[in-house]
Amino acid sequence: MELQEAVVKAINSVLSQKSTAIGVLQENIEEVLKQENSPTNDVDGKLEELQKQLLQKANRNEQYDDLVEEIYKLREEKQQILADKAEMEGVKQSIFNMKAFLNSQTTEIEEYDEQLVRRLIAKVTVYDEKFEVELKSGLSVDIRRSK
Repeated sequence: MELQEAVVKAINSVLSQKSTAIGVLQENIEEVLKQENSPTNDVDGKLEELQKQLLQKANRNEQYDDLVEEIYKLREEKQQILADKAEMEGVKQSIFNMKAFLNSQTTEIEEYDEQLVRRLIAKVTVYDEKFEVELKSGLSVDIRRSK
């Protein structure tokens, strides 16, 4: 029960500072958008060039192990870039969801709502003296524990 109350207080804390929270969310959106411009095109271009070199060396019966190794490294790098892009898309969506919630919510939350919590809250860390409520949008709120 204390945990649920802390989550409600955290959401209401963000709601009470709506304009500040929206400003922080806007900064987070801009940061995510900066990181979205990933170099997949560069990696694709390098991969294509290395594959051409590999074919040329193979046709001339030359050693090409170093090229194969570099191609594998670039493929792994591309996979990582794509995974990072997908993660950034999820973060961006969470930020947009939180911003929409803040813009639409006119009153404080009066009781714990499981669906709302699943939509907004990433995790809650319990300490002896406080709860740290981390929202999916990147915002974090500390709520003192009642003793």
